Amino acid sequence: MIIVLLGPPGAGKGTQAQRIMDTKGLVQLSTGDMLRAAKKAGTEVGKKAKEFMDAGKLVTDEIVIGIIADRIEEDDCKQGFLLDGFPRTVAQAEALDELLKNKGLHVDVVIEMKVNDESLVDRIAGRYTCAECNQGYHDTNLKPQQADVCDSCGSTNFNRRSDDNRETVIERLATYHAQTAPLLPFYEQKGVLRTVDGMADIDDVTVQINDVLNQL
Repeated sequence: MIIVLLGPPGAGKGTQAQRIMDTKGLVQLSTGDMLRAAKKAGTEVGKKAKEFMDAGKLVTDEIVIGIIADRIEEDDCKQGFLLDGFPRTVAQAEALDELLKNKGLHVDVVIEMKVNDESLVDRIAGRYTCAECNQGYHDTNLKPQQADVCDSCGSTNFNRRSDDNRETVIERLATYHAQTAPLLPFYEQKGVLRTVDGMADIDDVTVQINDVLNQL
């Protein structure tokens, strides 16, 4: 089974990807992790990636596809895999389709985690973590039981990611809508797109995703 998980930053794709891996026994393929691994291994395509990465440039689609092509030949991908964060554009999706077709494979399902932009901005901009144990909190949805004291370890030190602010989140959402959202009609035309309510409770989203996967 080959799954593509789509959704804007902060939609909860990472959490659901982990749950899919746990229940379906699939491997999650992260392009960032694969690029770093290929660079470290010194493969042919890894050497090309290294040139771009060392120069601080974005790695080309051709190189990324080459790395994916190498990665899915490994034994742990034989039962299928999950792609989260790739493809990001229609051009990448077309290249992925061609790669899979040449290997006698195809994307089985694309799951869109649909969210409300304004609610998502509030969700991300309000989150923070304990600096000591990394327990997650939120300004309105998940406050510590005692103000400014971590429930888990009692620490009074908290961190907030520098990019978890309204302006940055709105900018990231705009990029998603401009570059990645066109993938939705692309995959809908292929009949593989399924949509779940990404604003629901985490466990409810998992149930929706499992319902989709169980129908395949």
